Amino acid sequence: MKGNLLFIFIALSALCWHCGGGESTKEGGPLLAQVYNKDLHLSELEGIVPEGVSKEDSALIVSAYVQRWVRDQLLMYEAERNIPKDLDIDELVRSYRASLVRFNFEEQIIAERLDSTVSEAELKAFYENNQDQFQLESTILKCLLLRLPLEAPQSELNKLWYSRNPTDEPKLRGFAKQWNAFALLDREKWYKLEEVAALLPKGTLTPDNVASRREGTLSDGDFRYYYRVLETVQGKATAPFDYVKEQASKVILHKRKQEMLERWKEDLYQKELRRENVKIYR
Repeated sequence: MKGNLLFIFIALSALCWHCGGGESTKEGGPLLAQVYNKDLHLSELEGIVPEGVSKEDSALIVSAYVQRWVRDQLLMYEAERNIPKDLDIDELVRSYRASLVRFNFEEQIIAERLDSTVSEAELKAFYENNQDQFQLESTILKCLLLRLPLEAPQSELNKLWYSRNPTDEPKLRGFAKQWNAFALLDREKWYKLEEVAALLPKGTLTPDNVASRREGTLSDGDFRYYYRVLETVQGKATAPFDYVKEQASKVILHKRKQEMLERWKEDLYQKELRRENVKIYR
């Protein structure tokens, strides 16, 4: 890397001299750029170039870094020069630091104390009591879908696709993998209608026909498509429990976290009040 940096310095020095620069070396190594009283030295660029990159590409990477640095320093100079007189930067820094320290400590408390296990019974109870929070914006469906190259043997595929024997399902997955097919073959997974419709020729499945168009095969000249709609839930209806389980779990944990933090802060307050480390003067 040091050899690359030497090459880069020579290349950039030539550029700097051409552009009117002339500084060469200060404490911290050769000087690459200067914006008012801010200096950028070659030693500060150690590690920005990945191993194995050619010297020419290294010079381009470093040159781009220098350009970004110069522009950033100019922006900071102008920002500092135009700070409103009524803006207390020190207070903002103190407030931001306090927020970071508090957030980090709260995360530490959560990691140590929060029970992150949500039982199936708790999930179902929350779902039943808060169904207004789980209204669908658009239609969802369970389906099977295959998109295969035209040369895939259709007779073998038809036999597997239309089979009702559960033992043929692994064979269908194997066939899809063999022919590098795009496949949705999980019978229990919900998808948004627009996501599935985008995988089929335009107009195959729409909000208007998805309830009646349960199954089909078609070709667009590039691929052959097989699809089967297993179940649908229209938009504006309550989402099925298994569709929103993960969302419900996140909501429960967020609420549990907030309640736990509030209890911990109240306990801390009462403890320090008893120890007379807190005094409130009226």
